[in-house]
Formats: sequence, C-alpha cells, structure tokens
Amino acid sequence: MKKLINSPDDVASETMEGLVAAFPQSVRSLEGVRAIVRRDAPIQGKVAVVTGGGSGHEPMWWCYVGRGMPDASIVGNIFAAPPPSPIYQTAKAVDGGRGVLFIYGNYSGDVLNFDAAVEILKAEKVSVAVVRTTDDVASAPPDRKSDRRGIAGSFFALKIAAARAEEGAGLEEVTATAKRANFSTRSMALALSSCTIPASGQPIFQLGEDEVAIGMGGHGEPGIYHGPMRSADELAQLMISSILADEAAKSGDEVAVLVNGMGATPLGELLIMYRAVSKLLSEAKLKIYRSYVGNYCTTLDMAGCSISLIRLDDELKRLLLAPADSPYFTQG
Repeated sequence: MKKLINSPDDVASETMEGLVAAFPQSVRSLEGVRAIVRRDAPIQGKVAVVTGGGSGHEPMWWCYVGRGMPDASIVGNIFAAPPPSPIYQTAKAVDGGRGVLFIYGNYSGDVLNFDAAVEILKAEKVSVAVVRTTDDVASAPPDRKSDRRGIAGSFFALKIAAARAEEGAGLEEVTATAKRANFSTRSMALALSSCTIPASGQPIFQLGEDEVAIGMGGHGEPGIYHGPMRSADELAQLMISSILADEAAKSGDEVAVLVNGMGATPLGELLIMYRAVSKLLSEAKLKIYRSYVGNYCTTLDMAGCSISLIRLDDELKRLLLAPADSPYFTQG
C-alpha cells in the first residue's frame, strides 16, 4: 500500500491541520477537539447547523463548513463516529443562542454518539434538533425509509438547511426544511473496487477485475447486485430505474442531480455517467434544474460513483442556489 501519509493513526488529525492551513479565511479548528468551525462562529441570533461523521469521506463532512454551509463539523477516525464529548464541545462553541441542528448520516455509531451529546445539551437547556440523512434507496425498502443510510445525497440536506439558517429562520423552521430536503432526496451508489483503510493496509472487501457492486454503502456495506461489469449506460439505467421506482419524482418535476465520485474515479467517467443520467431523466420527462458532477462524498480510494436526485419546489430551489463559501463548495 502506497499512500501520502505519515502515520495511519494521524490521518484524520493531519487532514484537519491541512484543511485549516489551506483555508484559514474560511475555517478554524477548536483547541483540543478534532472539529472544524466557521471562522466567524458563533454567530449570535443564528441557528447553528452542525454536522459530522467518520473521516475518509472528504470533502464530506468537514470540508463543507463555512458561510451558507454548516457552522461546524466534528470528524472521527477513518469510518468511525466522533465521540460524544467533542460533539458536545463543538455544539457549545458555535451556539449563537437560537439552538443547534445536528445533521448527519444514519449510521449506528453516529446515532449513538450524537444522541449522547444531545442529552447533555438538553440538560443544559440548549435547544437542539436532529436530522439523520437517509437517501440511500439500496439500504432499506420504502416502508423502512427511516432505517436507510445517508450517502452523497446528504450534501443537499446540508446545503439547503444551512442556507435557511443563514436567512435567520428559527430552529423549528430550519429543522423542517432539512427534513423536507432529506425526504425529497434519493441516492444509489456503485463500486468498481474496494478501498484500503490506512491502518490495515488491506481492502475492506473483494471485487474481481470484471465485477461491479451496485447499492454498496459508504463503508463497503453489501449492495443489491454483485456481478459482471456492465457498460456505463446500462449501469446508469439500473441505478436511475431504482431511484425513480422509489417515488423520487414524477413526470414534470424539477430535480437537481449529483453524480458523485467515490474517490478514484476519473472525472471523464463521471461525465459519461452524467450523460447517461441526463438522457434517462429527459425520457422520464424530468427537468434538470441544477447539476453537480465530481467528488462530493468519497470512500477513500474506492473506484465507483453514486447518483443522487432531489425533487425541488420553489423554496428548495432558492435555498439550493443561495450563496455559499466553504473550502470545497462555493457559489454565488
């Protein structure tokens, strides 16, 4: 295994140090806590949007902190949830007096640790709300949507909720907007290869040279299809069919589309996938309002991609296009 690291034990901490050194105009770290916060946090009179999760998914979660984006992100070791104490400390550090909304992926370790921090905050009379992202249609059937994983489509909930908070909305309003964005988002991922965790130096699963895994989770969780490789058009067809079958959108709806790289997929291949996706959505009479293609939520050095759709209304469109300024997402 060849990686541009020093020690496997220091990957998360040194990634954070590099991020702060590269983007000091946008973010800073908290002393004694592995967390990134907005340079100007806390912002009095504003709901604080806080996210977090295991590292190894960059730019998700901590590279999206900034104006018009989350106020802070706490990140654990590779694929490991951050402990309750730094979650609590970070929320306290960015609380501007109008409460804290936690948004994070629906994984057992994250749920356990964020919930523990929530209990401490509530005991101290801090207003807190939680939204767990559940966009991965491959991880549970529609009647168990609340059990689904959060993958790259989490980006939409983060961006939209943070924009609503930036407008000065209250905690209940920001939370409701985040829930609506999450409810309107569907995703599916595929893997062409495993990733290698630095601490072990070994792939987390095995995939043959001519095999593809569809529905794979962000940490190598089993998918819905594991078999011979197919063409980009065929893979896009399979994924989009599954997403649309989950009531993602109906004819005439406007959607935003994210074709996300898993870490080792060339941009050219992602654009080929987007080409197929755009044709399929046109055939389904869906209007693409906004497109995003690139690495938004990775799995270390995994080859593959995910596709996310969010069904938009006028408010979600406005919030999606609202100005944002973070290390790895800027617009307006």
